[in-house]
This record gives sequence, C-alpha cells and structure tokens, in this order.
Amino acid sequence: MKRVAKKILSYTVTYKKSDEGGYVVFVPALPGCHSQGETIEEAERNIKEAIELYVESLSVEGEHIPNEESVFQGIIQIAYPSMV
Repeated sequence: MKRVAKKILSYTVTYKKSDEGGYVVFVPALPGCHSQGETIEEAERNIKEAIELYVESLSVEGEHIPNEESVFQGIIQIAYPSMV
C-alpha cells in the first residue's frame, strides 16, 4: 500500500456574530469559503470541513492551493469625530 505524505496548510479565519444568533466564519484566502455554527466550536468544526472540501476541489481541478503560514492579523483602532 502506497503512503501519501500530508502537508499542513494554514488559513486565517474571521468569525462574525450573526444577527440571527450563532456565528458566521469566512476564509479570506479562499474566496467563497464560509460556514456557520451556533457556537464558536461548531463554526470552527464546520469551517475546517469547508476548507478541506475547498482545497480538495482546487486539487482535483489542478488549481493553485493557497497557504497562509506566515500571515499575521491585528486590529487597528482610530478615533474620529462623532456626528451626534
């Protein structure tokens, strides 16, 4: 039996609280790849599965598979005058 080596791929995900409840999660490096869940943990499980299917689809089609192993993300806050 032939053994297949596996490569670890890393992706930044963004969680957003949904107005209807639960969370929506997006993968900026994979356009259209998103999922949701009632809890962060459920959303994380669901987006992991969505990423795996997305990458598998890219592989089958012979497309480039992005990898974000050296991407960092932060939040920048600014102050601006309020128009109240």
